[in-house]
Amino acid sequence: MGESKRLEAEFSHLKAKYKVAKNLESSVGSVLYPILWKLESENSLTDSEVKLLQDNNLTQIVTIAQDIKRFAELKKKYQATKYQDSHPDSRLYRILKKLDTEASLNDNEYEWLLNNELFEAIEIFEKQDSATRAKFTQLKSKYQASQHPDTSLSSPLYQILQKLDADEKLIDSEIDWLESQGLTETIAIAEELERKREYIALKAKYKASQYEDLSSDNYLYAILKKLDSETHLNEQDINFLRQSQLPETIKIANDKYAFILKAKIVSLIVISDSEIDWLKNNEYEDIIILAQHKHFAALKRKYGLVDPLLRLEPFYAIMVKLEKKERLDPKFVFQLMEEGLLSNDGKIALAYYKLEAEFYEQEFHRTGHKWNIPTASGYWRKADEPQQALKLTNLDLNRVNDSNLKSAILVTRGAAFRDMENLADAESCAKKAMEYQPDSHQPYTLMGAICYDRYDYEQGNYWFEQAIQRGAETEDIDAEIKRVIRSTKDEKKRHEAAEYLLRKDAQRYAWAKSYLKKSQDNSK
Repeated sequence: MGESKRLEAEFSHLKAKYKVAKNLESSVGSVLYPILWKLESENSLTDSEVKLLQDNNLTQIVTIAQDIKRFAELKKKYQATKYQDSHPDSRLYRILKKLDTEASLNDNEYEWLLNNELFEAIEIFEKQDSATRAKFTQLKSKYQASQHPDTSLSSPLYQILQKLDADEKLIDSEIDWLESQGLTETIAIAEELERKREYIALKAKYKASQYEDLSSDNYLYAILKKLDSETHLNEQDINFLRQSQLPETIKIANDKYAFILKAKIVSLIVISDSEIDWLKNNEYEDIIILAQHKHFAALKRKYGLVDPLLRLEPFYAIMVKLEKKERLDPKFVFQLMEEGLLSNDGKIALAYYKLEAEFYEQEFHRTGHKWNIPTASGYWRKADEPQQALKLTNLDLNRVNDSNLKSAILVTRGAAFRDMENLADAESCAKKAMEYQPDSHQPYTLMGAICYDRYDYEQGNYWFEQAIQRGAETEDIDAEIKRVIRSTKDEKKRHEAAEYLLRKDAQRYAWAKSYLKKSQDNSK
């Protein structure tokens, strides 16, 4: 009975020592005691015993068993096997683990080893400590930190120098510590090592590892950094890669830049001519086509071309030229208008007229040739900007010697006044133009149009007849009358004008019937 109680007491002690929870005792049963006793005797557990513990949620015992095994290995390594305690809570285990990491022992730990007569472990520690201190001195010399007085192995400097020697990156707090100690040369070495690490990584990333030069001031390093920052490589960069026989790097660089351009296009950003040329030179035709269609869609919206079936050419080329402020071929524009592909008052036509107006106005200022004035003014009017025509023609005619030129300037100025519904000033200009050039039909055509604007059709016809007598084409006069009727805002007046023209000559003005029909439709 006494032996039974002794075993029971011993088992309770082992369960407490090896942290066996009471609620788990029954799950293992009688096999737990031999396992714990085995651990107490510093014997290793078998795989089946470890599995038994794990299956019964006794993982803490497994951890202790692993520590016991590790402790036994360290005692053997540091010749401390005569020390009897094998439990991981032992102070010796903590000391031996420090020794195994080559960490320095403090005075208390050293004293403890002496008191426990572990002289062999002390001797190993002293040799190890001496070697570590020598290594520290060597590292300080290697990394330009010899001036730092601290020789303690627990110094932050030792840890930092070890990291540098292991080719590991320093963190900000470590750089800050070096700065606080004035170790600028060490920092410079650390930064150079970091650059080399980055260089090696970039070479691997961009298929340039075969390039042998590892110095961080090499041109290839600068190129790879540009490439990694999404910066487009210039021709000099590409030539260097070509000369260095790095075709894969060039391909990666080109693909990255092409992707950036494609992203711009998808975001409806118009790429430049130089970017288009780059795509052509590097055979990214699919991206060029995408760019054209995206740009064409945007330009169609801008210029009011809503037809979804509108062909890319010639309209895309026309609109691109207009965007670049490049002049168009007038014959080509008029041909498109005659074919009904361009409206005379559409946005493309207005942009074309504005470009022409700007061109002739610039020519006037460049050359002083005054005949550019009426030409530019006429285009400003067609561009629906009569105020610009008035500004351009607001000059002292007394300084103009050519009467024909005076008349031409007055006619276009009067037409601009008429565009702005200032008929009094328009009439004044027309009559002055007649005085300067009585044989020209243009002032008389202008007077006829002014009279029609005032709904004075008889008087208007008189002036139109005077224009015809002076060389105006009947078709041009009729076209002017048609424009006046079309632009009349008053529906009733338009109806009256149409009736008047049909009474005058039903065949000549047959087109006026459409305005009678419109009036009838609007009255329903």
